[in-house]
Amino acid sequence: MQQRIDAFVGRWADAYPAAMRAMEADRASLTVYLRFPAEHRKRIRHSNFIERTFGETRRRVKVIGRFRGETSCVSLVWALLDRASRGWRGFTMTPAGLRTLQDLRRALLEPPTPIPTTAVEIPAALQNAA
Repeated sequence: MQQRIDAFVGRWADAYPAAMRAMEADRASLTVYLRFPAEHRKRIRHSNFIERTFGETRRRVKVIGRFRGETSCVSLVWALLDRASRGWRGFTMTPAGLRTLQDLRRALLEPPTPIPTTAVEIPAALQNAA
């Protein structure tokens, strides 16, 4: 994938220099969807269903104008998201896909702890006690 991005940038750098600089600078964000299972990529590579839901929320809030409190606002947003989620198509979950998602979740939420590269200093008081 990185070679394809390099080729694309090389081809269009003269015509669109600012866009190609942005593409090179944000290379990791362009390909983040590739870390997910292959059967999910087509669905998550764009955010259209999320944007549509946010648009509907803004439209409803605009009509109301003002909420009595945080609870009424959260209730409306929850109801809109609940209603919108009924129309979302589900993802196919295969054992390999589940494993990929578990590995990704583990990598994001539980990053490995670095191993110290220097020797641990033993305090002088402990050295004398031995």
